This record gives sequence, structure tokens and C-alpha cells, in this order.
Amino acid sequence: MPDGVPDVTLPGVVDRHVHLGLVDRALLADGPVAEVHDLGWDPRETTDWAATPPSGVRVRYVGPFHTAPGGYPSGRSWAPDAAVRHIASRRAAAEAVADVAAAGGFAVKVALHAGMALLPDDVLGALVTEAHAAGLPVVVHAEGAGQAGRAVDAGADTLVHVPWTEPLSPQLIARAAHMTWISTLAIHDRPGQPAGPEPALDNARRFVAAGGTLVYGTDMGNGPTPVGVNEREIELLGEVGLSGEALLRAVLGPADAPALTGPGPEPRTAAELTAWLRASRRL
Repeated sequence: MPDGVPDVTLPGVVDRHVHLGLVDRALLADGPVAEVHDLGWDPRETTDWAATPPSGVRVRYVGPFHTAPGGYPSGRSWAPDAAVRHIASRRAAAEAVADVAAAGGFAVKVALHAGMALLPDDVLGALVTEAHAAGLPVVVHAEGAGQAGRAVDAGADTLVHVPWTEPLSPQLIARAAHMTWISTLAIHDRPGQPAGPEPALDNARRFVAAGGTLVYGTDMGNGPTPVGVNEREIELLGEVGLSGEALLRAVLGPADAPALTGPGPEPRTAAELTAWLRASRRL
């Protein structure tokens, strides 16, 4: 409690995009991260992780990626076969959504990757319709020309990455402004990639300016991402326009999340938040 300023208590961090099968989950125990959302893995494993999570961490999960036969991430060395469910018809879409609900998934994950086979519009629409009828949001990995637009126009609720493969038109940004986008900006900001995270940063800035909801997610497990708080991700949220309460809402959990306490006053900028998280401790 420096200079007589009382400590501040805030909810822990929520990372809304992780792949726990690719990291040492034990490293999350009793740290600043209070909740993680696993966005694509073998549903038998994810239910086990949620039942026996790292100490002090809540695990939510979606189960498998739903994709076209041969679609992303089929054949990727990091993706177990059971992490990918191929959807070839509207009937298959309904069955898949029922299985997600039965397994306790909180959302239906859909993959639209222009470099591989793609779901046709009618099957994509069926996944969205069936998910919404079951009370589940649809979260979409949209990569490549036109795929973010397809997700938006199909009625998806969330893009699991800020679109990075193309600059989005002002009209598309406006149509997407009711959605949530998960940041994952830092995965593009690596040595050997001199272009940095553009056009993701520009798309994110314009989405935030249009009133869209941008939230913290790291794609933990994708390359050399830290297991725990990703300070670079928070820094980039500040760069695209989040500060104050909007920044805290983007990074921290709901009021019932395990709490952190740290030196006051309450952080208001990305730099202040990362410093506060370093100094904080679990209650």
C-alpha cells in the first residue's frame, strides 16, 4: 500500500482464446489468469480439463472445430483428429450442435479458412441457426479473402481473431459492430514478420471506433505465446483504442471470477494494467 493508497481488488484475467492441449496447463495455477476459453480440441479431453482445472482457473470449452470435409484444421500436426468435425450437410450440422450442447460446450466453433475446403453457405447457415436455437453462440475462425464477411453475414456472434488477412471495408465493419471480436493481435507481431500485426490493428481500431466489442484473447499455444498473461496483447489493446473501463472489461473477468488484489489506484491504461497485474496477488 504505497503512499497510503489502498489496494485495489479486481477480477482475474479471462483469456478468451486458448488451446490448452498445446501448453503446460499447470503453469496457469493460482496466477493472474482466472478463466480460459479453449477454442478447439478433442471434446473428451476438454471436459476432463474443465472438471479438474489448474488450481484457481475456470476452464470453458467449445469442443471441436466444425469445418468442411478437408477444411481447416484438417491435417495440421497440432490438431488431434477428434478436434476436427467435418460437416457435410444441414443434418450433420444439427447433429454436431446437439453434441456440443450435450458435452457442455459454451459455443459452437466454426472454421472458415480460404486456403482449404470451405463450408457452403447453406451448411454454414444451418450451423448458426441450430446453435442459436440451442442457446449457443457461434464463434468463427475466419481467414482469407471474404471469410470474415461470410461469418458476419451468416449471423455469427464472435470472430475468434481480429481479421488479419485483408483490410475490411467500412461497410463490413459497420455490419460487424454488434459482434464481439477476440483480439489475438500479438500472434502476428513476431520476429521475421516486419509488417507487424497490420492490417489487424487497423481493422481493430475501426471496429472499436464503430462500437464493436473487442476482448482479450491470446491464442495461447499458437507458437511461442506465454502461458499466463500476455503483456504484449494488452499493450496492443491499448494501441487500438481501449482504455479505462473498456480496457478492464476487455481483459478482466466478471465479478464472480477469482479476484486479484494489488496496489492502487485502479489501472486506466494498458501500461498501468500490465504493471498492476505484475504486482497483484490472488486473494
